[in-house]
Amino acid sequence: MSRRRGAALIGVLSLVGALIAVMPAKAGEPAAAELKWAACPAEVNAKTAPLTAQCASLPVPLDYSDPGGAQISLLVSRIASTKPEKRRGILLFNPGGPGGSGLDQPGFLANKGLPVSVMDSYDLIGMDTRGVGHSTPMSCGLTEEIGYWANVPPYAADDAAVTAQAKIAEKVAERCAAHDEQGQLRHLTTANMARDLDRIRAALGERKASFYGASYGSALGAAYVSLFPDTTDRIVVDSNLADTHLDRDSLRRFARGVEETFPDFARWAAARHGSYGLGRTPAQVRRTYFALAERLDKTPAPDGTTGAIFRFLTFAHLYGDIQYGALARIWQSLLNPGATATSSASAATPASAATPASAATPASAATAATAATAATAAAPVDNALTVFLAVTCNDVNWPEDLATYRRGVAEDRRRYPMFGAATANITPCAYWKHEPSEPPVKVDREGPAGVLMLQNRRDPVTPAINAELLRRKFGQRAKLVTADDSGHGVYVLGGNACALNLTTAYLVDGTMPARDVTCRS
Repeated sequence: MSRRRGAALIGVLSLVGALIAVMPAKAGEPAAAELKWAACPAEVNAKTAPLTAQCASLPVPLDYSDPGGAQISLLVSRIASTKPEKRRGILLFNPGGPGGSGLDQPGFLANKGLPVSVMDSYDLIGMDTRGVGHSTPMSCGLTEEIGYWANVPPYAADDAAVTAQAKIAEKVAERCAAHDEQGQLRHLTTANMARDLDRIRAALGERKASFYGASYGSALGAAYVSLFPDTTDRIVVDSNLADTHLDRDSLRRFARGVEETFPDFARWAAARHGSYGLGRTPAQVRRTYFALAERLDKTPAPDGTTGAIFRFLTFAHLYGDIQYGALARIWQSLLNPGATATSSASAATPASAATPASAATPASAATAATAATAATAAAPVDNALTVFLAVTCNDVNWPEDLATYRRGVAEDRRRYPMFGAATANITPCAYWKHEPSEPPVKVDREGPAGVLMLQNRRDPVTPAINAELLRRKFGQRAKLVTADDSGHGVYVLGGNACALNLTTAYLVDGTMPARDVTCRS
């Protein structure tokens, strides 16, 4: 794979009541650390401009079973409400991943159209979660030559390809174990990230906190509201996983999302056949996909694009229709490699539909880094891949026998032919050296109501079945708003007026829909 294509791939790797006064943290909590606000890192300010965010560092326990032991730091950002008479409290944000930076997410969403009424009602709080970026960073020491470039495994055309990927996956797990000299990686879990959220709330002097999380952020939000029902307020989860963690079943459902979402791109491309030449009908566009993938399986493009990379790029560009033009151009350049001297790699980094800097999504969206060279990309890419792996592998046990993955790949190649043999393929979690230190957080259906779930009907990463499964687990605690739209991300970025209005009304006024709602496109 070309260095330029590799950098481009790295770039795509990636949701009541009246106004209340600010209340002190409840009795019996650990003493809140004093936050000293100062300027944020330059790259955060660049992404939030013209708004200005402040940042502060907060110490939290590495191991919550030993709260007085080793500490790590979290870097937290704040865009403060300028209307004290309208201010309700704080709104915590998580963009997904796990592994993507969230320091700039409040500013990113504000610049994309987060309503002023929400910004008046809350201080907007972003963060790099534990292990990420400007918080205490954690590393597996992954480098380019190891051949591990995305959190979604590559498409496996046959059993031999699964075996080949197993060797890479095992090498990655071994590298992580060897590089983790201080034993920090085992403490990267969704449960600990949820505990960190509550520490941030306490440090800010708030009795309760509201939360918006997208993609993997939905799993974190589900864990947060389940562990801390008394200190969480208005919770919005967008583009949902089916539980408080990403497991093998959820990863395999990415392929279902591709099958459900691809027809939207196919209709778009067919209507523009005169410009892109990908097929006059959606059926012809789908046939072009398979023909091109199979050709690249046999003979990679001059820039190194293989069938596996082509399938991954297509998956990543289904995050939103704003990316369809870039995807059509990639297809066009691969169909006619001599037609242009410019590599399609420059179009291979979509603006995420769910996060400010990565397709953050649970697994596809590993990193916010877009680098000119592999050398400059190495550190942020290693960090993002590391955090994703550690959280995913630590949260829940994964199958360890190769035969299980071979069977799954064969099943999903038939069931979801576009991408199933990728998402069912083996990951480093099969060889992870740490057993989970605690069970995954169980969704609490007995706590107070207050969870608003948002979901596009067609989503390439987190298909609608995920939201239905999570909604059942929450019981009467949640209401589900389903937008009859396509893409990853509903609130602000999705463009559905009905879903936008319902969510804003909930965050600002506490008005929760009386029942589950479907919003027309």
